Amino acid sequence: MLNNHNKTPLFDAIKDYNERKVVPFDVPGHKHGQGLKEFRDYVGERILEIDVNSMKCLDILSNPIGVIKDAQELMASAYGSDHSFFLVNGTSSGVQAMIMSVCNPGDKIIIPRNAHKSAINGLILSGALPVYIQPEINERLGIAMGITAENIEIAIGNNPDAKAIFLINPTYYGAVSDLKRIIKIAHKHGMAVLLDEAHGAHFGFHDDIPMSGIRLGGDMAAVSLHKTGGSLTQSSVLLLNEGFVEKNTVKTILNLNRTTSASYLLMASLDVARKMLATEGKEVLNEVLNLVRNARDEINNIDGLYAFGKELIGNPGVFNFDETKLGINVSELGLTGFEVYDILRDEYNIQMELGDMYNVLAIVSVGDTRDNLETLVTALKDLSEKHRKSQLKFQNRSLENPEIIVSPRNAFYARKRLVDLDKAIGEISGESIMAYPPGIPIMTPGEKINKEMIEYIKFLKDQKSVITGMSDPNLEKIKVLGI
Repeated sequence: MLNNHNKTPLFDAIKDYNERKVVPFDVPGHKHGQGLKEFRDYVGERILEIDVNSMKCLDILSNPIGVIKDAQELMASAYGSDHSFFLVNGTSSGVQAMIMSVCNPGDKIIIPRNAHKSAINGLILSGALPVYIQPEINERLGIAMGITAENIEIAIGNNPDAKAIFLINPTYYGAVSDLKRIIKIAHKHGMAVLLDEAHGAHFGFHDDIPMSGIRLGGDMAAVSLHKTGGSLTQSSVLLLNEGFVEKNTVKTILNLNRTTSASYLLMASLDVARKMLATEGKEVLNEVLNLVRNARDEINNIDGLYAFGKELIGNPGVFNFDETKLGINVSELGLTGFEVYDILRDEYNIQMELGDMYNVLAIVSVGDTRDNLETLVTALKDLSEKHRKSQLKFQNRSLENPEIIVSPRNAFYARKRLVDLDKAIGEISGESIMAYPPGIPIMTPGEKINKEMIEYIKFLKDQKSVITGMSDPNLEKIKVLGI
């Protein structure tokens, strides 16, 4: 395996191709930007010159034997895995491939109910049956934390025939479970461990940041380098430790769904981001930690705000914590996180990652600057003075494991009808509905719809949240099973 991380084999090959000024009679049809002049004039010539197609000198993602193979080997080396696969359809495609690589139709998989919608889609595609496990809930913050090893043992005891355990590392807000212990328990019972590390691309590159699950012995991990590792949006990587899953199985499943026209812009950005993390990661992340720690301290001096951090370690479901997730509880302002999210965007020109009932979240990563964090802190000080309300007008909604009536796959293919939102209670859901971000479903196909689900959907509508997944764009009706 290659391990010289100063090299960028794919990026170098693309630069060499561009410098040779090849006359293109292949696709893409814009021919190095000549056919897309308005776009080229805005973004620049170079980016379109290197938006090219697969060819011998640049390798092919579906069966890499050249520079893509070399770049993937370097990625695996950087993360300490046996193999890596570049993803050009985001981590969602990697999550689906993990589940499909381990589970056949009818197989059980133990999975937290606060998993991303891509995991639910993976259940539909694979035909696997979910065994939902409840994440720990921090009632003060109103958010889900990690999964305890004790609850994993209970789930395994009740489902010894499960094929795999699916874990989130870290949660959106930065909570990390006791992965080393959970992985040991799972492997003892012959179960693979699949890791959604969408928000952990920086894990393992600094001593004060949690370790990646793949280095702790996890079997597969889907990692969003574009989220916290610096690569372009939609570029991710799937990591594999051989044992429970074979490399060729994963390759075959990825090729079922991914494009045969993979973007070289996305793949080259993965190559360069890996180089940065492997050669400069400690230094870069040290600066990130300094920025976010200073900001967290300043925010905690603002009346009505609480920026939570490593003090949560030791609470149920928090074995470790990712400090680069700057979660800010705003409930004492008398505002919801949804409201603060909108105020920061509309009045202060600041785009947060998400808002929920009680909190807003800022992702602080390799591209942030001191000015960025100072702008946020200044805005929060002003907001706390100008936008306070006298009392809270909302209640927290705890996550509850739903009642599964029909498997996600069977529900997906079943006959369906639309019913009014208020008349859906007691029906079986025929679709996934979620606020985005974070993309955690309120309901998924095959689950019994309860009153709490409907009330939460109404609350999200009142908060003007972005809600996705439903057939009715106005969410006046819900698709349920039956005719």
